[in-house]
Amino acid sequence: MQLRKGEHEERGEHGEHGEHEHGENDPHIWHNPLNAKVMVTNIAKALSAADGANAKVYENNLAGYGAKLDALDADNRAKLDTIPAANRKLVTNHDALGYYVDRYRLEFVGSIIPSFDDQAELSGSRIEDVVARIKATGTKAVFAESALPPKTAATIAREAGIKVVDGDDALYADSLGAPGSAGAGYLDSEAHNTDTIVAALRS
Repeated sequence: MQLRKGEHEERGEHGEHGEHEHGENDPHIWHNPLNAKVMVTNIAKALSAADGANAKVYENNLAGYGAKLDALDADNRAKLDTIPAANRKLVTNHDALGYYVDRYRLEFVGSIIPSFDDQAELSGSRIEDVVARIKATGTKAVFAESALPPKTAATIAREAGIKVVDGDDALYADSLGAPGSAGAGYLDSEAHNTDTIVAALRS
Protein backbone atom coordinates (compact mmCIF):
# COMPACT_ATOMS: atom_id res chain seq x y z
CA MET A 1 0.00 0.00 0.00
CA GLN A 2 1.55 3.25 -1.12
CA LEU A 3 -0.40 6.47 -1.06
CA ARG A 4 0.31 9.47 -3.21
CA LYS A 5 1.21 12.69 -1.46
CA GLY A 6 -1.92 14.21 0.01
CA GLU A 7 -3.79 10.90 0.11
CA HIS A 8 -3.25 10.33 3.82
CA GLU A 9 -5.71 8.20 5.72
CA GLU A 10 -7.28 11.17 7.46
CA ARG A 11 -8.43 13.28 4.53
CA GLY A 12 -9.72 16.61 5.72
CA GLU A 13 -7.77 16.43 9.00
CA HIS A 14 -4.36 17.49 7.76
CA GLY A 15 -2.05 19.43 10.04
CA GLU A 16 -0.62 22.76 9.03
CA HIS A 17 2.53 21.89 7.08
CA GLY A 18 5.15 24.61 7.06
CA GLU A 19 6.93 22.68 4.32
CA HIS A 20 6.18 19.16 3.19
CA GLU A 21 8.80 18.30 0.64
CA HIS A 22 7.88 14.73 -0.21
CA GLY A 23 8.07 13.75 -3.81
CA GLU A 24 5.09 12.19 -5.52
CA ASN A 25 4.89 9.43 -2.91
CA ASP A 26 5.58 9.47 0.80
CA PRO A 27 6.75 5.99 1.87
CA HIS A 28 6.36 6.54 5.62
CA ILE A 29 2.75 5.39 5.79
CA TRP A 30 3.16 3.34 8.97
CA HIS A 31 3.30 6.46 11.14
CA ASN A 32 -0.50 6.49 11.01
CA PRO A 33 -1.60 3.34 12.89
CA LEU A 34 -4.74 3.12 10.75
CA ASN A 35 -2.52 2.68 7.70
CA ALA A 36 -0.64 -0.05 9.55
CA LYS A 37 -3.99 -1.72 10.20
CA VAL A 38 -4.71 -1.78 6.47
CA MET A 39 -1.31 -3.35 5.84
CA VAL A 40 -1.66 -6.10 8.44
CA THR A 41 -5.17 -6.84 7.17
CA ASN A 42 -3.80 -7.34 3.67
CA ILE A 43 -1.02 -9.56 5.02
CA ALA A 44 -3.50 -11.69 6.97
CA LYS A 45 -5.73 -12.09 3.90
CA ALA A 46 -2.76 -13.16 1.77
CA LEU A 47 -1.59 -15.68 4.37
CA SER A 48 -5.11 -17.11 4.69
CA ALA A 49 -5.35 -17.47 0.92
CA ALA A 50 -1.98 -19.24 0.75
CA ASP A 51 -2.52 -21.40 3.83
CA GLY A 52 -6.24 -22.01 4.11
CA ALA A 53 -5.85 -24.70 6.76
CA ASN A 54 -4.66 -22.07 9.20
CA ALA A 55 -6.94 -19.24 8.09
CA LYS A 56 -8.62 -19.06 11.50
CA VAL A 57 -5.26 -18.54 13.19
CA TYR A 58 -4.47 -15.62 10.91
CA GLU A 59 -7.96 -14.19 11.46
CA ASN A 60 -7.59 -14.36 15.24
CA ASN A 61 -4.10 -12.87 15.15
CA LEU A 62 -5.38 -10.04 12.96
CA ALA A 63 -8.21 -9.29 15.39
CA GLY A 64 -5.80 -9.16 18.32
CA TYR A 65 -3.21 -7.00 16.61
CA GLY A 66 -5.86 -4.77 15.06
CA ALA A 67 -7.18 -4.04 18.55
CA LYS A 68 -3.68 -3.07 19.63
CA LEU A 69 -3.36 -0.70 16.68
CA ASP A 70 -6.69 0.90 17.55
CA ALA A 71 -5.52 1.32 21.14
CA LEU A 72 -2.24 2.86 19.97
CA ASP A 73 -4.13 5.33 17.81
CA ALA A 74 -6.47 6.29 20.65
CA ASP A 75 -3.57 6.65 23.11
CA ASN A 76 -1.60 8.78 20.65
CA ARG A 77 -4.53 11.12 20.13
CA ALA A 78 -5.31 11.44 23.84
CA LYS A 79 -1.69 12.18 24.74
CA LEU A 80 -1.02 14.58 21.88
CA ASP A 81 -4.22 16.47 22.62
CA THR A 82 -2.63 17.54 25.92
CA ILE A 83 -0.09 19.69 24.02
CA PRO A 84 -1.17 23.36 23.93
CA ALA A 85 -2.20 24.52 20.46
CA ALA A 86 0.68 26.99 20.24
CA ASN A 87 3.24 24.24 20.93
CA ARG A 88 2.09 21.62 18.41
CA LYS A 89 5.05 22.18 16.07
CA LEU A 90 7.63 19.65 14.85
CA VAL A 91 11.16 20.00 13.49
CA THR A 92 12.81 16.66 12.72
CA ASN A 93 15.90 15.29 10.98
CA HIS A 94 14.00 14.60 7.76
CA ASP A 95 10.43 14.71 6.56
CA ALA A 96 9.31 11.28 7.73
CA LEU A 97 6.30 12.00 9.94
CA GLY A 98 3.83 13.44 7.44
CA TYR A 99 1.16 10.81 8.10
CA TYR A 100 1.63 11.20 11.85
CA VAL A 101 1.35 14.99 11.59
CA ASP A 102 -1.82 14.71 9.54
CA ARG A 103 -3.47 12.10 11.75
CA TYR A 104 -2.88 13.97 15.00
CA ARG A 105 -3.23 17.56 13.76
CA LEU A 106 0.30 18.77 14.40
CA GLU A 107 2.19 21.43 12.47
CA PHE A 108 5.28 20.41 10.51
CA VAL A 109 7.63 23.41 10.65
CA GLY A 110 10.51 21.85 8.75
CA SER A 111 13.20 19.22 8.52
CA ILE A 112 16.96 19.44 8.72
CA ILE A 113 17.43 17.28 5.64
CA PRO A 114 15.39 18.77 2.78
CA SER A 115 13.22 15.77 1.87
CA PHE A 116 12.00 12.38 3.08
CA ASP A 117 15.29 10.94 1.73
CA ASP A 118 17.67 10.68 4.68
CA GLN A 119 20.64 10.58 2.29
CA ALA A 120 19.91 14.03 0.83
CA GLU A 121 22.56 16.73 0.99
CA LEU A 122 22.49 19.39 3.71
CA SER A 123 23.62 22.96 3.03
CA GLY A 124 24.53 25.89 5.23
CA SER A 125 21.63 27.88 3.82
CA ARG A 126 19.33 25.05 4.75
CA ILE A 127 20.45 25.24 8.37
CA GLU A 128 19.87 29.00 8.38
CA ASP A 129 16.41 28.52 6.90
CA VAL A 130 15.38 25.94 9.50
CA VAL A 131 16.67 28.14 12.33
CA ALA A 132 14.69 31.09 10.94
CA ARG A 133 11.52 28.97 10.75
CA ILE A 134 11.98 27.81 14.34
CA LYS A 135 12.34 31.37 15.60
CA ALA A 136 9.43 32.65 13.52
CA THR A 137 7.03 29.94 14.69
CA GLY A 138 8.10 29.65 18.32
CA THR A 139 8.91 25.96 17.95
CA LYS A 140 9.99 24.44 21.28
CA ALA A 141 12.33 21.59 20.28
CA VAL A 142 14.28 19.88 17.52
CA PHE A 143 13.83 16.11 17.37
CA ALA A 144 16.76 13.95 16.30
CA GLU A 145 16.12 10.49 14.86
CA SER A 146 17.59 7.24 16.11
CA ALA A 147 19.00 6.19 12.73
CA LEU A 148 20.72 9.52 11.96
CA PRO A 149 23.63 11.38 13.56
CA PRO A 150 22.34 13.99 16.06
CA LYS A 151 25.10 16.56 15.52
CA THR A 152 23.27 18.82 13.07
CA ALA A 153 20.05 18.67 15.08
CA ALA A 154 22.01 19.79 18.14
CA THR A 155 23.65 22.60 16.17
CA ILE A 156 20.31 23.90 14.90
CA ALA A 157 18.76 23.72 18.35
CA ARG A 158 21.68 25.63 19.82
CA GLU A 159 21.52 28.36 17.16
CA ALA A 160 17.76 28.66 17.58
CA GLY A 161 18.05 28.73 21.37
CA ILE A 162 15.81 25.70 21.98
CA LYS A 163 16.28 22.16 23.22
CA VAL A 164 17.31 19.16 21.15
CA VAL A 165 15.73 15.78 21.83
CA ASP A 166 18.29 13.08 21.06
CA GLY A 167 20.08 10.07 22.50
CA ASP A 168 17.72 7.49 23.98
CA ASP A 169 14.83 9.89 23.37
CA ALA A 170 15.46 10.24 19.62
CA LEU A 171 12.48 9.43 17.42
CA TYR A 172 12.13 6.17 15.53
CA ALA A 173 11.31 7.44 12.04
CA ASP A 174 12.83 5.02 9.52
CA SER A 175 13.88 2.04 11.59
CA LEU A 176 13.16 0.15 14.78
CA GLY A 177 15.53 0.08 17.73
CA ALA A 178 17.77 -2.65 19.02
CA PRO A 179 16.28 -5.51 21.05
CA GLY A 180 15.45 -4.27 24.54
CA SER A 181 15.23 -0.63 23.46
CA ALA A 182 12.13 1.57 23.53
CA GLY A 183 11.79 1.03 19.79
CA ALA A 184 12.28 -2.72 19.60
CA GLY A 185 8.85 -3.27 18.01
CA TYR A 186 6.41 -1.23 15.96
CA LEU A 187 3.90 -0.57 18.75
CA ASP A 188 6.65 0.34 21.20
CA SER A 189 8.45 2.62 18.77
CA GLU A 190 5.29 4.56 17.91
CA ALA A 191 4.33 4.91 21.57
CA HIS A 192 7.87 6.08 22.32
CA ASN A 193 7.63 8.73 19.62
CA THR A 194 4.39 10.07 21.03
CA ASP A 195 5.60 10.08 24.62
CA THR A 196 8.79 11.86 23.57
CA ILE A 197 6.98 14.51 21.55
CA VAL A 198 4.47 15.15 24.33
CA ALA A 199 7.17 15.44 27.00
CA ALA A 200 9.11 17.98 24.91
CA LEU A 201 6.20 20.12 23.73
CA ARG A 202 3.58 20.02 26.47
CA SER A 203 5.22 22.59 28.75
